[in-house]
Amino acid sequence: MTYYSRKFKMPFQEVLEKITENLEHQGFAVITTIDFRDTFKRKLNIRFRNFGSCNTLFAYEAISHESQMREMLPCNIVIQEHETGEIEVSANNPLENFQKTFKTTHLVDLATEIGIRLRAAVACINRKPTKVLQEHYQ
Repeated sequence: MTYYSRKFKMPFQEVLEKITENLEHQGFAVITTIDFRDTFKRKLNIRFRNFGSCNTLFAYEAISHESQMREMLPCNIVIQEHETGEIEVSANNPLENFQKTFKTTHLVDLATEIGIRLRAAVACINRKPTKVLQEHYQ
């Protein structure tokens, strides 16, 4: 599976705030955030590194077009802290999640747009998006 991924030497919380801001800038809205570290601690009493993900409203459009799609077109961002202290932000390539039965022109176009926006959100973690990016993605 292809991922858009970058590593940063920044505090986890700062990266989390920046990717959330970048996602909003790209037209995404965070539907849910899963704090794996906290969940594993509460449910399993296991210490785990910082690790979280978020999902967006693009899923709504995909599900509205193809009700059986559900999570086949995830707009997920995964943020994880490695043992080295680096924070990695990754997003999958939405086009790779399709089953052949779901490959309609509309959904391929939607997945392509989501991929472009996710890649831009990840790429701009440690810098402010340029005006060109802002205008291109609106």
